[in-house]
Amino acid sequence: MRIAIDGLPLCDPLTGVGHYTLELARHLAASGEDEVIVVSPRAFIPSFTAAKHPANLRFIHTGINPVTRYWWSLGLPRYIRKNQIAVFHGTNFEVPLRGNCPSVITIHDLSQILYSQTHERSRVRRARQRLPLMTRTATIVITPTEAVRREVHKHLQVPLNRIVAIAEAARSSFRPLGSELTDGMLKRLQITKPFVLYVGTVEPRKNLLALVRAFEQVVSDSALPLQLVIAGRKGWMVDDLFRHAQESPASERIRFTGYLSDNDLCGLYSSCALFVYPSLYEGFGLPPLEAMACGAPVIASSIPSISEVVGDAAVLVDPTDVTSLARAIVSLLKDEKLRKELASKGLRRTSELSWERTAELTKAVYDQALTWTAQ
Repeated sequence: MRIAIDGLPLCDPLTGVGHYTLELARHLAASGEDEVIVVSPRAFIPSFTAAKHPANLRFIHTGINPVTRYWWSLGLPRYIRKNQIAVFHGTNFEVPLRGNCPSVITIHDLSQILYSQTHERSRVRRARQRLPLMTRTATIVITPTEAVRREVHKHLQVPLNRIVAIAEAARSSFRPLGSELTDGMLKRLQITKPFVLYVGTVEPRKNLLALVRAFEQVVSDSALPLQLVIAGRKGWMVDDLFRHAQESPASERIRFTGYLSDNDLCGLYSSCALFVYPSLYEGFGLPPLEAMACGAPVIASSIPSISEVVGDAAVLVDPTDVTSLARAIVSLLKDEKLRKELASKGLRRTSELSWERTAELTKAVYDQALTWTAQ
């Protein structure tokens, strides 16, 4: 079949949805059975179109014209008709409002509805208007966890038989690296061992102010020359976080790196004393899996989706309890045996998830969408 995938997440530096879109497209095409078209009215990041891909994977930049500027209502439906697309997959919460093929939508999370205070008002308004419409329009909804599947059913009134939970995975580039491969990178980034690591977009939902406050408690009670490294693109509503970090008594030990390449992230995951992910809400949470794939011991939030993803391979804490988070960090830093045990469990857990399996299950959803439409 000819499958079209939303290419807009690949037009900016990749975060979670972009990585999901790219890995899914690559692994769907890897079977060689179907033609996979990633289509966008905006230009892709050049490295994608220049990279080597399976012959049946294409990146199509349609450009902006009087029709494609109205992408979801006019441009994309027209492209689907002209190119005989069998199924369209909206990997970033959107599907065409009309068209002559079944559509599948991935709802990664409901943070803009359930944690609206952590988003800008304009994004919240758009989500509340668009998400119910998009889930009604799509033939089938995909979520990354059973936790989000239940939330979509409850809050958007989508029948459970129209929602399929399909887990994601760490990318194959994430693997343990030795110090001979990471020391130069750490020096370039001005990072010293031992350090506690967070990776992800810097935004309120990630609860980084709590992490900084927990870190302050840790270093005030410890003689270790510990560093806190926060790696990721600067998002929205973060002025309070940066102000607090600058005025913190531990400010000289806190390092914001900004957006980093996968190679640098792999080096950080492999070198950190432990990885901490204190998010208030997630749909899936790829960074903890990436950290595990590199052999890092992980502390993460005891929220339903994270618990589902990491299983028993991480220390889980209440993200709203700063003191408990600080105690967990200190306890794990002092317990080398537990760090090694968690590292081993993490590697085992990540081996159970793969993008090949994600693509296989997603292809089965496309087949189901076609069957339902034909009935």
